[in-house]
Amino acid sequence: MPQERATIPVHTRRTGFDPADELRGLTEDRPVITLDDDPRADGGRVWLVTGYQEVRQVLGDHVRFSTRRRVGTAGSAEYRPDEAVGQLMDYDPPDHTRLRKMLTPEFTHRRMRRLEPRIEEIVAERLDLMERAGPPADLVEQFAEPIAGAVLCELIGVPRDDRNDFLRRCHQHLATGQGRQRRAAAGTAFTRYLAALVARRRADPDEGFIGMLVRDHGEEFTDKELRGVCVLLMLAGLDNISGMIGLGTLALLAHPDQLAALREDPARSDAAVDELLRYLSVPHAPTPRTALEDVTVAGRYIKAGDTVVCSIPMANRDPALTALPDRLDLTREPVAHVAFGHGIHHCLGAALARQELRIAFAALLRRCPALRLAEPARDVVFRDRSTAYGVQRLLVAW
Repeated sequence: MPQERATIPVHTRRTGFDPADELRGLTEDRPVITLDDDPRADGGRVWLVTGYQEVRQVLGDHVRFSTRRRVGTAGSAEYRPDEAVGQLMDYDPPDHTRLRKMLTPEFTHRRMRRLEPRIEEIVAERLDLMERAGPPADLVEQFAEPIAGAVLCELIGVPRDDRNDFLRRCHQHLATGQGRQRRAAAGTAFTRYLAALVARRRADPDEGFIGMLVRDHGEEFTDKELRGVCVLLMLAGLDNISGMIGLGTLALLAHPDQLAALREDPARSDAAVDELLRYLSVPHAPTPRTALEDVTVAGRYIKAGDTVVCSIPMANRDPALTALPDRLDLTREPVAHVAFGHGIHHCLGAALARQELRIAFAALLRRCPALRLAEPARDVVFRDRSTAYGVQRLLVAW
């Protein structure tokens, strides 16, 4: 294995659209493996869960598997939840239940449909700009990333004059290729901006997401929790969406029979998006879980304090989920995949993500009936060091 490849965590390694062969080799007939031969300094181990049923077991059991970060040494009296958190994913019940109950109404299909006209406008604007510039175009830079960023800003309620700076801070905060100090500085600047935005919405609630939460729930949300909501939306709504648009377009172009089937039956666009989500699974893994007590998963004994990582791509390619899982089949009936997680931490924005992807793919294929790669497929560079998988660029013509 090349030296550079070896530095990528094994559970995030991919080959094209598929989980990497070395990952599959390690986990063949073993849905749960340990990622370290020796315990960590705190006495715990790190486990990787790849089987579909086993991933659902872990993600669905919030009593024995916690997402909350912990401090201290596993098994000691000092091993306790880290109170310096604000994101929904960092909470267990009852705090999680309290926050989720207030957030869920804002992500209903009815509420998301209010955004649909604006998403359609954003997508049309990006296609207009691409057409005026002419081919070739980098679909990631000119289509996927701007759409994801614009929709995020619309959802949160970021003022138009602030959006370029806001998205620049977001991308700097998410960039894994820069040094720790630069990421920390970007994170500090991003947090400072969110604090100012929350204070502004406290004083003058608007129709954006944060404004509505303030108006409907007032002091039931702390400022830290409101900032945490924004961070969660950023994490879910930027790299994941742009990754899916870029990688999904490449997958369609690489499977012309599937692309033709989608063009012939646009009414199946919802099912097609769901299959692309399953097949590509751009999030490598949800928030790691900490075992709160000794538990057995697929015959492996996981001790209290151990860390458990669940592989989304491997679970979604498990034959236990669907027949011929390595085949992209847009006519497949939707299955209960785990691309949005499972259990109490199932992605709040799943409906919005599906809506965004459906609109983007449909408009792209409608406006560009002769869409094709403008570079050899072998030259496409994949984004394998990001929190969400994708392509670094995708040159297309039409």
